[in-house]
Amino acid sequence: MTASRASGHRANECMSNAFSSRRIIVTGATSIIGRFLLPRLQETGWEVHAISRKGGENSSLKGNLSWHEADASSPEQFPAVEATTLIHVAPLWLLPPLLPMIKSLGVKRVIGFGSTSVFSKANSTDVGERELAARFTSVEEAIGETCGAFGIDWTIFRPTMVYDCTRDKNVTQIARFIERYGFFPLLGQAGGLRQPVHADDLAEACILALHQPITFNRAYNLSGGETLSYRKMVEKIFHSLGRPVRFVTVPAWVYYWGIRTLRFTSAKHNLTPEMATRMNVDLCFPHVEATRDFGFVPRLFTPHWQGLQE
Repeated sequence: MTASRASGHRANECMSNAFSSRRIIVTGATSIIGRFLLPRLQETGWEVHAISRKGGENSSLKGNLSWHEADASSPEQFPAVEATTLIHVAPLWLLPPLLPMIKSLGVKRVIGFGSTSVFSKANSTDVGERELAARFTSVEEAIGETCGAFGIDWTIFRPTMVYDCTRDKNVTQIARFIERYGFFPLLGQAGGLRQPVHADDLAEACILALHQPITFNRAYNLSGGETLSYRKMVEKIFHSLGRPVRFVTVPAWVYYWGIRTLRFTSAKHNLTPEMATRMNVDLCFPHVEATRDFGFVPRLFTPHWQGLQE
C-alpha cells in the first residue's frame, strides 16, 4: 500500500470510528421502556438503530433513528451496524448469545434489564417462579463473564414493578379490571409494600448511567420514588380513574380457585396463586446505590391515563 493510500485508509477508519462513537443500538425497541428510551437518546444526540421483530411500523419518531426488523433471539438476523453502545430492553436471557455479534460490531458498552424477581421469586412455592429467578441469576453471571472476556463494560438494571399506564401488565391490568368491573378483589389486608417504577424513569436511568464509569460491571436495583402498600397502590389507581374505591376482600381459597380457573380457561397462563399471596408480602428494593452513583431520582406513584384499551 502506498503512503497516500495508507493515509487515506487511516482517514476513512478514523471517520468511521467517529461516526460509530455516537451510534447506539437498542434491542427490544418497541417495549414499554423502549417507547421512552428512543426519544431520550435522540434528544441527547445519538444516532439510534432500533431493533424490533415488527420494525418501526407504527412509530412516529423521525430524524436520527433507523429501524431494523429482526428477532433478538436470532443473532444471525442482527443488522451489521457498527456502534459503540447497546441498550438491551428485550428479555435479559436473549443478551448472552448476542454478545459475540455485538463485539464484532465494535460495541464496548452494554446496559441490560433484568428484574428484582431474581430475589423475590427465589424461594417461591411455585416451581416456575423459582426457575425464573434461577434463570435471571445464571444470565447475569453469563453476562458478567462474557463481557469481561470481551472487554465490554456492562450494567444490569433490576426494576421493581414497571408501569407505563398504557401497556404494562401490572398497574394497567389492575386499572382495566377496575374499569370493567368497578371493584377490585383483595386477599386479606393487602398490606405488602410496593415501589412501582415508571418506564420513563428507567429510560432516564440509561441516559444517566451510560457514561458513568462507576456503574461499569455492576447491577443496580431500580425502584419507584414511593413505597406504599398494595392496597394503597390500588386505591391510587381508583382515584386516578375517577372511580369510587370499592374493594372486595376474598378468602384465600376463592382467590386461588379464581386464578387456577383463569389459567385453564383463558390465555392468562402466567397467573399463579403466589401472585395473590404476595399482596401481603413486602417487595421493597431500595435504589440508594443508583441515586448515589448516577443520580437516579424516580417519580412518585401518580398514574395518568389516556384511555384504556383491552
